[in-house]
Amino acid sequence: MSSAPTTNPSVTLRGLTKRFGGTTVVDHLDLDIESGEFFSLLGPSGCGKTTTLRMIAGFSDPTEGTILVGGEDVTSTPPHKRDVNTVFQSYALFEHLDVRRNVGFGLRRKGVDRSSIDKRVAEMLELVELGDRAKDKPSRLSGGQRQRVALARALINQPKVLLLDEPLAALDLKLRRAMQAELKSIQREVGITFLFVTHDQDEALSMSDRVAIMCDGVVEQCGTPEDVYERPTSVFAAGFIGTSNLMNGLWSDGCVSVSPTVSIPAPGHQGSADGDPVSVTVRPEKIWLTEHTPGMFRLPGTIVETSYHGATTQYVVSVGPDLTLTVLEQNLPRMRAEDRWSPGDRVEAGWLPEHTVVLR
Repeated sequence: MSSAPTTNPSVTLRGLTKRFGGTTVVDHLDLDIESGEFFSLLGPSGCGKTTTLRMIAGFSDPTEGTILVGGEDVTSTPPHKRDVNTVFQSYALFEHLDVRRNVGFGLRRKGVDRSSIDKRVAEMLELVELGDRAKDKPSRLSGGQRQRVALARALINQPKVLLLDEPLAALDLKLRRAMQAELKSIQREVGITFLFVTHDQDEALSMSDRVAIMCDGVVEQCGTPEDVYERPTSVFAAGFIGTSNLMNGLWSDGCVSVSPTVSIPAPGHQGSADGDPVSVTVRPEKIWLTEHTPGMFRLPGTIVETSYHGATTQYVVSVGPDLTLTVLEQNLPRMRAEDRWSPGDRVEAGWLPEHTVVLR
């Protein structure tokens, strides 16, 4: 599957393929990444996302296909002659150089005069809020500070595209979330196209303008974070992004029969004939256990498991033989522990039919 065509792409991939022996790692990939876009390649380990990034950077040659950066064919161009820079998960800083010299390294290699280098380095360090650490060696910096040095070093060359290979993966959860916001803010300020590789769905959804979900070397779905979350187009995309209640069944007269006693209405779905096997999904936060809105589809059930998550409580509800639903409810400010459901409680799980997504 390819993304929608764009009018001003920074990166264009056509038929991009990579094989290692008899194994196809990236399979005829077509993508257009717009200028100034924060674009994420999201998927599990081994799906081909890092291999795709390495081919764009020039560190790996494609078996087939074409790579364009800023409209220029760079498929056979050496890495150092491509107008891209890469930030790695390991940061790859020079430990014997201080922060200032790490950031200015690329400009020195290009022969830029010293006064211009000093000016640009100072601007970059202010951008990443490290102006007071210019003379420190990387060993004296925290993980988040090292990540920002690597980012400044890549941005100082003003590439058309910045490639980021899981640069936040080594950080602890709290710092990673703080750096997500900083990274997005920096991208907006500099206006450079960011191509971000990650296996973290929350990271991709919170930072990206668009997300391409990869599996087995192909793009399963490409769209805005809201598109891929609210309107998944494949079973893999629905299961990989967030938590989903995925059920298999047969299409019949506007409904999906997922068990002999449960038939879920799916208004608006087209393209399936009666008797076709389909999958259906509904997000856990779309399901209510107490709401009785007119038009809501409801299933009687029993709470079989609860788990408290601070702002939310997750319930597992049995609604039939071998059929359960995961439900995520907000914990209201005045809610007491005894106000929450407990295992064994009888409930009605309900949701609006338009929140049912059919996956062929």
